[in-house]
Amino acid sequence: MNLKTKNEKISLVFFGSGPVAAESLRLLANTFDIEAIITKPTTEQEMGSSCAYAPVLIASNKAELDELIGHTTFTSRVAVLIDFGIIVSQKVIDYFPKGIINSHFSLLPELRGADPISFAILEGKNKTGVSQMLLVEAMDEGPLLSQSITEVNKDETTLSLTHKLIRQSAEDLERVIPLWMNNKIQSADQLDVTIADSKEPSYTRKLTKSDGVIDWNKPAQQIEREVRAYIGWPKSRTMLNEIDCVIAKASVINKSGKPGEYCIDNKNLYVFCRENALNIEVLKPAGKK
Repeated sequence: MNLKTKNEKISLVFFGSGPVAAESLRLLANTFDIEAIITKPTTEQEMGSSCAYAPVLIASNKAELDELIGHTTFTSRVAVLIDFGIIVSQKVIDYFPKGIINSHFSLLPELRGADPISFAILEGKNKTGVSQMLLVEAMDEGPLLSQSITEVNKDETTLSLTHKLIRQSAEDLERVIPLWMNNKIQSADQLDVTIADSKEPSYTRKLTKSDGVIDWNKPAQQIEREVRAYIGWPKSRTMLNEIDCVIAKASVINKSGKPGEYCIDNKNLYVFCRENALNIEVLKPAGKK
C-alpha cells in the first residue's frame, strides 16, 4: 500500500464549475496536489486562475466528458467533485481507483439535487451541513464518508451560507481524503449513518427567474425567507406604486391587511401578506444600484 508521507501532498483531479467550485479549489490547492481541473467551457478562465499550475480540461456534456477521460492519463487515484453541472458516468467514476468524492452542501439524504443551499433557507432550517459522498450515477445517493453540521442563522442569506459551507467543505476534505486514501475510514449507506434530522430523502431543483416574483398571498415568514434565499439570484421582485422593485432585506411584523397592499407608518414601509406583513428594510428599483 502506497501511503503518503507527512510532507507529501495527495494528488487529485478536480471536477467543478462556477464560483463555488473555484473558491473550493483555491482552498484545496493549499493542501493537495491538483493534477488537473475538469470544468465546463464558460468557467475555464475562472477555474484556471484558481490553480494556474494545473492543466484545465474542458467538457460540455456527458459524452465529451467520457471522451476526455478515455483519452487522458491521470496518476491521481482519487478525484473531488463540487458543483460540476455535468452528469458523470460510471465509466468516469471507475477510472479513479478510490472513486470520486462529491462534497455536497447538505446533510444527505436531505436536500439532494441542484440547490441545497437556497432550499435550506427556504425551508427554514436552523442547521444544514456538508456531506462527503462517493459519487454514483444516481442523484446524490452515494455512500457517505463523513458529514458535518453548519448552523443556519436567522438572518442567513444564500451568499453568507455559501461562504460558510465552502470553508466547512474544504476543512472536511482536508481531513477525510487522507483517511480514505489510507483505508482508515469506510463508506456507509446514507440511511444507516446520516446525522440529518430525517432519513426521508428530500429534493431541490434549480431556481428560475419566475421564482423571484413575490406572491403576497403567501405568509410573510415564507416571503422573508425567499428574500434571503434569492438575494444573489433571481432576487425578490415586485411592483410598488407601479415601479418594478427588488426587495433585498425585510422582516416580519404583526400587521394585517389586504395582501399586496402597502402602507407607510412612521417612515417604515409595510406590505401586507396572507399572514402578517413584511417590513421592507432595503428596497431598490430593479436593474439599478
